[in-house]
Amino acid sequence: MLAMSFPLLIVVTTVFGTYALAQTKAFTDPAPPVLQKLAEMAAPEAKAQSGLKFHAAPKPLAVGAVTHEWRTFLGPTHNGISTETPLLSKFPAGGPPIVWEAPKGEGYAAPAVIGDRVVIFHRIEQEEIVECLEAETGKRYWQYKYPTMFRDPYGWSGGPRCPPISDGERVYTLGAEGKLSCLKLTTGQVVWNRDLVKEFTRDEEFFGVGATPLLEGDKLIVNVGAGGGPCVAAFDKLTGKMVWGAGSEWGASYASPIPADVNGKRRVFVFAGGKSRPPTGGLICLDPANGKVDFAYPWRSRTYESVNASSPLIVGNQVFISECYGKGALLLDVKPDGTAKEVWTNQALQTHFMTAICKDGYLYGIDGHGPQNAPIVCIELKTGKEMWRTEPEWEDSVKTAEGVRKFKLSQGLASMMLVDGRCLLLSEYGHLVWLDLNPKAYKELDRTLLFLARETWGMPALSRGLLYVNQNNRGMDDSESRIICYDLRGEKK
Repeated sequence: MLAMSFPLLIVVTTVFGTYALAQTKAFTDPAPPVLQKLAEMAAPEAKAQSGLKFHAAPKPLAVGAVTHEWRTFLGPTHNGISTETPLLSKFPAGGPPIVWEAPKGEGYAAPAVIGDRVVIFHRIEQEEIVECLEAETGKRYWQYKYPTMFRDPYGWSGGPRCPPISDGERVYTLGAEGKLSCLKLTTGQVVWNRDLVKEFTRDEEFFGVGATPLLEGDKLIVNVGAGGGPCVAAFDKLTGKMVWGAGSEWGASYASPIPADVNGKRRVFVFAGGKSRPPTGGLICLDPANGKVDFAYPWRSRTYESVNASSPLIVGNQVFISECYGKGALLLDVKPDGTAKEVWTNQALQTHFMTAICKDGYLYGIDGHGPQNAPIVCIELKTGKEMWRTEPEWEDSVKTAEGVRKFKLSQGLASMMLVDGRCLLLSEYGHLVWLDLNPKAYKELDRTLLFLARETWGMPALSRGLLYVNQNNRGMDDSESRIICYDLRGEKK
């Protein structure tokens, strides 16, 4: 085992900003994993699995279409912004065409798209399951599964929360009980795996393990939240061995570490803080090369049963963080010397677990716990001033076992993605909405209802003009939980 020592900076917050006290602590890899010797194996062919429904092939991509893969949490730029174009400007009657749909078990993990493959992560009965599907047909290449006994203490889904991530050759998953796996993308063979909760003696979290790891260069960075540290650990993505650990005070949150270039330096921002007595947590800024902490800024509700769940949003040399249990929103200036200073705080945009969107100097997001009284809000980035807030009400008719029923619903705890010059919003109940984000007023361009089901949480994946959406609960029309591939490909503009 290797004992590694790195300088840690504990930041004390004052009315004048922050200052740092240097400390050093060594962290040892508690259980380096065994690297598996993989047998030579040809990539399996994709085959139709039980329950797969293929509807129709997608349209060809437009000439000159811009596309990308969806390998990471919040998309290729870690901030909910996609460069894909062109996409449908208007939804057809009945919604965008379905390419295929396949059964999905429990969990809130969004899919990942790597080339012509879609990787999903879910739970069926007492197993967490990773599946690799063909992107345009839904046929299955391979499946990997292992047992789980997780039960959500508050009665929510017992499936995984963290979406799969990939470097293009390997797939990494982190389950609700902290099982971290590295699989070969083409075959599903296990390269290495770890049990982070067991190895780092973590307490059981409120809703299971839910902070999606980050691939940064040759490292896999995880908010492990070990008692006494490390708060954050980096593992060699090829071997699974711990490279460095950082932080000794704060536990694991439900926010993913986010990378960015700030003041000309590559940094990773971790919004830590989950279950702890007394409640502690905040924003850590560190160097991904060695784990050296630039600053740690306390920001967590004093309420015990609360968590930091919205990932940091980095805009230039500023960082926006938010939570909805009392502390609210905070904008920090990151200085060239590695310190941070408060710009403003407010209670106007208290995000729960969605990450706010920044467009043209304004922030947009969902304020509050939801699902009711969770308006869409616009605030000015520079000042924190609220520009507008609204909670739209939509009326929909749905065929149910009792006949056609009418529902009046808002967007609830929605996700938002900037793409193709607009904002694509996926509501908590299955609405897909095109918005024109502007600081003057809420402006809806088009809307359709994909399905009506609760807990449609998490940003969908978009790649090559195809949108992959998880229906996490049984629909009001008795449709089962499923993953659905929609054709959003547009015509050349």
